[in-house]
Amino acid sequence: MSIKAITSHPFPGQLAILVLASAIGVPAIAQQAQPDAASQSTPAATTQQQPAASPTMNTPKEGFWGRVNPMARKKWVKKQTDPINDRLTELDSVNAKNARDIQDLDARAQAGIHQAQAAADAANQTATAASAQAQAASTTAQGASGHVDTLNATVNGLDQYHQVTEAEVTFRGGQPMLSDAARKQLDDLAASVSNQRGYILEVEAHSPLKGGAGIQSSDRLVAAVERYLVTQHDIPVYRMHAVALGNAQMASAGDQDADAKPKRIRTSTVHIRLMENSLAAQETAPPQGAASSTGAERQ
Repeated sequence: MSIKAITSHPFPGQLAILVLASAIGVPAIAQQAQPDAASQSTPAATTQQQPAASPTMNTPKEGFWGRVNPMARKKWVKKQTDPINDRLTELDSVNAKNARDIQDLDARAQAGIHQAQAAADAANQTATAASAQAQAASTTAQGASGHVDTLNATVNGLDQYHQVTEAEVTFRGGQPMLSDAARKQLDDLAASVSNQRGYILEVEAHSPLKGGAGIQSSDRLVAAVERYLVTQHDIPVYRMHAVALGNAQMASAGDQDADAKPKRIRTSTVHIRLMENSLAAQETAPPQGAASSTGAERQ
């Protein structure tokens, strides 16, 4: 039964039902209208007082009631991870470039080190060769210096002679005839210089005669001695230096007193001295020392 039917034929019971329904419906209609008026009267206030959206409110939601749809998970994950993958790809590119740069720098550094080592080795070899050449030059210079010293000693010793032995041959009556004893003396002297070098024979002839007669007599005596040594013993003439002194008074070789008077010549004699060069003495053995035959032959 509708409200209209009830109101057109009011019965006492129906009237009570109508009054009850009206009492219930009026408050419900008032409650419905009140929120609309409140929402229209304070739109700005709600806008100003509305809090800022949180990050979670902007998070895209999929599926029913904002839950992720299992069928759309891969696509959503891909959408979320694509920026990360792009960043990782960029970082990989940067790392690869850095690795290439480091490798190139290391290669250049190693090349520089090898080049520097090669240069150092070459410099070391050059220094070693220069040191060897300097050592060789020093050795050559020392050898040259020693050779020069030897030459100086040779030059200085060219005219340095010392007496080895001597002999005195006596002639009877001033005649240039050699006795057997005289020949024996000359034979011994010649044997001492056999196969020797660097020696000379000083030959001095004396005669008791005065003036030119003494010189002529002593000259014949020295000629007899030289002739015997040349013909009998092959003594070179250039090794004999002879002088005829006649009766010239000569100081004795053993006299140390400068004021001593020379000995007077009383017999015809030839005095022979064997002189040896000091340089030749270093190269060969000295002549066999002949016994001094200064003892005068008396006939």
